[in-house]
Parts: sequence; C-alpha cells; structure tokens
Amino acid sequence: MSDDLKANLNLPFAETLQKVKDAFQAEGFGVITETDMQKTLKDKIGKEIEPYTILGVCNPNFAYRALRAEHEIGLMLPCTALVHACEGQTKVAVQDPAIMMRMLSSKEMEPIVDEVREKLARAIQHLKS
Repeated sequence: MSDDLKANLNLPFAETLQKVKDAFQAEGFGVITETDMQKTLKDKIGKEIEPYTILGVCNPNFAYRALRAEHEIGLMLPCTALVHACEGQTKVAVQDPAIMMRMLSSKEMEPIVDEVREKLARAIQHLKS
C-alpha cells in the first residue's frame, strides 16, 4: 500500500478515529459502516485484540457515477479504511481504489477512481499535518 494512503499518529485511538471520520467528511465521504473488531472478537469468541476498527466510507456522488459506469462496482463499495492501535501509535490505512479497479477493465471507471483516490489521499494527508 502506498504511503499516501497510510498514516501513523501519536494520538490515542479514540481521538484518531474521530479525526479520521472528520478528515473523510471534509472530502465528502460519510461513514456508512463501522465495525469494532476488538468488541466483535471479544463478544463472539472471547479473544482480545488491540483497538481495531474498520470503516466503510462512501461519497454518494462518486458511488452514483461508479454505478452508472460499472453496475457491479457494488462488490467493491464502500471504500474501506482501517484504524488500529499498534506499538504505541494509532495507524490508519485506506484501501487503494486504483488497485481494486485493476480487477475491472472499465475505461469509464478510470477517471472516477483517480478522483476518489485523490480525495482519500487528501484526507490521509490532512491527518499527517
């Protein structure tokens, strides 16, 4: 994964998680799913892990354009972001839409993917500053 879609922050997990949500919102993405894997694994199988949350983020305008260009794009929506505690830091990573789109051969998707990737990278850059 490229460095422009990752960030390591020296902030508490909860504070980082909120900053990530705010950064995505500033780029027009809303959080439509939030999976607390720490809680899920504890509740389901009694296993403990560090704070680990998976966010599904979506920009409705891009989702609409993508659906118009490639109807089965829903298999790759929403964009996935990971926030987890690791070695005294909170790490953030976003799934690279350009890599995901390699599975498709749709030329119509290329400009959409480029725009989405740019916005996601800006959100991550905002966290680093």
